[in-house]
Amino acid sequence: MVQILIQQVTRWDDQLFTRIFGNVNRKSWKKLFYALSRSADSYSCALIGLVWAAVNPATVIYVLAGVAAFALELSLYSLIKKNIKRPRPFNKLKGIRYLIIPPDEFSFPSGHTGAAFLVATLVSLAFPLLCVPVLLWAALVGFSRIYLGVHYPTDVLAGMALGLFSAQAGLWAVRFFT
Repeated sequence: MVQILIQQVTRWDDQLFTRIFGNVNRKSWKKLFYALSRSADSYSCALIGLVWAAVNPATVIYVLAGVAAFALELSLYSLIKKNIKRPRPFNKLKGIRYLIIPPDEFSFPSGHTGAAFLVATLVSLAFPLLCVPVLLWAALVGFSRIYLGVHYPTDVLAGMALGLFSAQAGLWAVRFFT
């Protein structure tokens, strides 16, 4: 029963990935999604935190939560990735080539998506008016990872869950210890 479910999810994942990846010849879209993907690199997220703390010192609790959350997120990300060892789409599906160089060998979960949702969650909590734009940005980061050929949809969903969980855990930890 579990094996059948895994096969069905894998088949769905392959089909959805192929559908999204099918429009890779549009250069303007590639540039946009490349920029979106890079916006969730670790140094970009750190810069967001530093600027945020400088602009509004009253929200430093969210910056501290971000530090704690990133420590947790990176630890869980590494643990999951090294144990699952899911091959990236271009290593499994015929006719697929990546449009950016992936940061490592395996695809599950998406670290960029995790980082984006972690940042989006904390920004949304600190500045509720920014909730929709930052969650849209995070979702587009996840979509960009599929479009660029380095992740399956379920990798992105797992990254989203990891980012949301880590942000909440980081916020809880900072509130508990301060």
